[in-house]
Amino acid sequence: MSFYLPHNPAYSLMDSVRDSARFVTARCISSYAGHACCTSSFVNPQGEVMHWHDFGDLEGPGWAANAVGGAHELLHLALRDANPALESLAFSLLDHVLDDGFVEPGTGLIWGYRDVAQERLCHNFKHGVEWLCPGSMAKVGFQLLDSATHLEPLRASRMWRAARGCLDWIRERVPLLEHGWYPRRCRPDGTPYDQAAEGGSDPFFGGSADGLFILLLMAELAAAGDTQLLRSVSDLCDAFLRSGGIFGSINHDTYDAHENVAYAVAFRTLLRCGRILDRADITRFAYDVCLQGLDRYKLGQDRNGVLTQGLLYMEDSWDTCYLWESAEASVAYLEAYQDRGEEAHLRDAVTLLRACARHHHGDEGFLTEGVDWNNHVGQQHHIDGAEFGDIQYTEPLLNNLHIAEPTLLLYQLLSEEEIAGV
Repeated sequence: MSFYLPHNPAYSLMDSVRDSARFVTARCISSYAGHACCTSSFVNPQGEVMHWHDFGDLEGPGWAANAVGGAHELLHLALRDANPALESLAFSLLDHVLDDGFVEPGTGLIWGYRDVAQERLCHNFKHGVEWLCPGSMAKVGFQLLDSATHLEPLRASRMWRAARGCLDWIRERVPLLEHGWYPRRCRPDGTPYDQAAEGGSDPFFGGSADGLFILLLMAELAAAGDTQLLRSVSDLCDAFLRSGGIFGSINHDTYDAHENVAYAVAFRTLLRCGRILDRADITRFAYDVCLQGLDRYKLGQDRNGVLTQGLLYMEDSWDTCYLWESAEASVAYLEAYQDRGEEAHLRDAVTLLRACARHHHGDEGFLTEGVDWNNHVGQQHHIDGAEFGDIQYTEPLLNNLHIAEPTLLLYQLLSEEEIAGV
């Protein structure tokens, strides 16, 4: 069995990214208060809103909706393709988050979602206001910070302030748990909330890798000059290493002690922290535990007649191959390749993107949210009702679009001809 997939000369990785972006622009954009926004966080190949799903009537910067992350990727594609219309759309999506109530004035709190049907903001994918995920809010802060480096001073300054305010809100209000890690969920006042999204006790209340995004945001602000944060960065890294790694579900609706994307995010975060702190033990852990930990999720063959070779399954309790996680792993492998120059990391990164590129459907470029090779989700949710196959829905700015980040990074590092030869 071989994880590796060869180059497809009939369909490049840039073709795949442009198809995903075309689906967003052609089928998934609406407007709110004069700014662009996504019609929904859960749509079918025609871009129709799946109102029955928790994500259906939601949009915004939160985990499933990913407005800032999606805008960032569209902006980079627009700059590469010299596409002013796409660039303008990306700016408008960012301004929607900055101007339309998601960033709470005076506190730094970032609301995750807007309930489109009820015209109100909410904190979580259950449309509620009783809890939020501080790690995911920090991810939005990091995405704002990351995007700001490519923008003009006025907009960039606002994004920096929002990112800083987000971290301040978390540090001032959300207490660390006894083992030195942040809770998976908290109430709007910051006090820990130990329940699962669906109710009942959350077994990973103190063991979710979502907290890595708080560490990531903190580390990036420290690297940008706030050296007072270095001690907290070091303490959080120590807590993570002391625990042997914290790899519980990042996805808000899954519950597993080991999730593929947790290993990818952990590698990316610890690699940065190792550099910032000049600590070889952190870097070593990033490679030896986090990046190597992705190996267990690799599928080296097609399963049940479905194109799964070259993808990662999500976790043991939910073995569907979701595409935003595979894209995040591709970024991790590319950053490892940048750091050490090892061809094996490059091959894994490119293989993941080639595997994702095989799962577009329809005329508009739709990319499935996941490849359900074991019928975990159910036949009724598959393309053409196949017993095993691609899911007939996607999150436009997450599962559909996240392949843009690793693909555009790859094309910064290598030419089309070099990529074809990998």
